[in-house]
Amino acid sequence: MSDPYLPPLREVIARHGLQATKALGQNFLFDEQLLTRIAAIPGNLRDKAVLEIGPGPGGLTRALLRAGARVTVIEGDALKFDPALLFTEPYAIVANLPYNVGTALFTGWLAGEQWPPQWSSLTLMFQQEVAQRVVAEPGSSSYGRLAVLAQWRSTPKLAMKVHRSAFTPPPKVMSAIIHVVPGVAPAGVSMRKLERLTETAFGQRRKMLRQSLKGLPGALDALAALGIDEQRRAETLSVAEFVSVAREMGRK
Repeated sequence: MSDPYLPPLREVIARHGLQATKALGQNFLFDEQLLTRIAAIPGNLRDKAVLEIGPGPGGLTRALLRAGARVTVIEGDALKFDPALLFTEPYAIVANLPYNVGTALFTGWLAGEQWPPQWSSLTLMFQQEVAQRVVAEPGSSSYGRLAVLAQWRSTPKLAMKVHRSAFTPPPKVMSAIIHVVPGVAPAGVSMRKLERLTETAFGQRRKMLRQSLKGLPGALDALAALGIDEQRRAETLSVAEFVSVAREMGRK
């Protein structure tokens, strides 16, 4: 339901001369029922801290406020912003991310040696193709580095698909929302090692591991120690196998 004290979003856009910028990957959502459904995905937000990135005309912001969140506006570059400067408590991230920076922000939130993170959940809008890469299983065409980084110590799920017609202007692709909650981090694994391993392995995903990993110190020795056939390709290794290789590499 809409707030009777607030003007319609289209009126807000017209009044302030707002316009979705294609170069920034911006597309606006006006459907308040859809926005309310998005705000409900992370669960009860009443009196909880919430970080929204790229609010645009404020449609999702309104939905979050209706869900009980409070608002503080911060102007700046989300890629350079450290949420720890704002929050001293666990917080949820709920955002219709601009598509051109969405993956960079997401991998940044997944990174870091300290775990669990300060965020309690991520509820993020992506291009559907990217969302499918996050939840992909080994052996599928979508499985790659993003799936490993998202799944090795957190649990992502595809929460909702959003048709391109829901946006103004409509993007050329379908969209989807993923919901991610942190899990238990496997012991003895360096995030930095895992990032480097997956970047190298999937950088030449059509090659056998003995070729794609030959320039990464300790990688082929780790495969041998674990009994993993170096003739396999990266997309055939499970998340657990990548974790094991990264752990073995860390022992050198």
